[in-house]
Amino acid sequence: MKRLGVNIDHVATVRNARGGFHPSPILAAKNAIKCGADSITVHLREDRRHINDNDLKILSRTKIPINLEIACSIKMMNIAIKYEPNFVCLVPEKRKELTTEGGLNLVKNYKKIEHIIKKLNQYKIRTSLFINPKIKDIQYSKKLNSQCIELHTGKISEMIKNKKNYLNEFNKIKKCSSYAKLLGLEVHAGHGMDYKTTKILNNIKEIEEFNIGHFIIGESIMFGLKNVIKKFQKIIKK
Repeated sequence: MKRLGVNIDHVATVRNARGGFHPSPILAAKNAIKCGADSITVHLREDRRHINDNDLKILSRTKIPINLEIACSIKMMNIAIKYEPNFVCLVPEKRKELTTEGGLNLVKNYKKIEHIIKKLNQYKIRTSLFINPKIKDIQYSKKLNSQCIELHTGKISEMIKNKKNYLNEFNKIKKCSSYAKLLGLEVHAGHGMDYKTTKILNNIKEIEEFNIGHFIIGESIMFGLKNVIKKFQKIIKK
């Protein structure tokens, strides 16, 4: 059964725009699970532009399955070890980017990623690598002893939204998903997805989890979190 992870970062973005405590990312996380989400994703950025350390501290005390996205740094690794989320996804991070722009450079950061995964595995934290849909990156992910990969779906999402021919990109994701599964890696997908993109990518049977944030939070302003999550669950459970 495929799973839905809901990223609540942008609830924190709205809160931080005015300061204070409202709206509460913690309450959003609890409501998302209540409405049918399988897990909650939070990206603790180095500049703390949305989720902060206190949010993570409070979430870590709940029974909510937490997928913590962090940059590949020893400092962030130690924070993950301190709060012991259920899952960690290592992602590339640039200070001035609006959102994650692509997958990890596994070759350039190989030794650092290898060390971080080894340490997180010691604490029984399932670790995923956020990568571009490339066979070479799948091979490196396996070599690094990652349990999962999350394929960056930003490119295909933009192509679908702009009504461009996305078939080649879809086949690339499908091929990578099949190969990863063959190697024993669990396959996730995330970035830029909406209803239509999710419906298309749901045809790839090897994808076990979709992690969606910005669209869910934005759509929920108009139609409510419960309705949006239910619609996504209806799509991925088919």
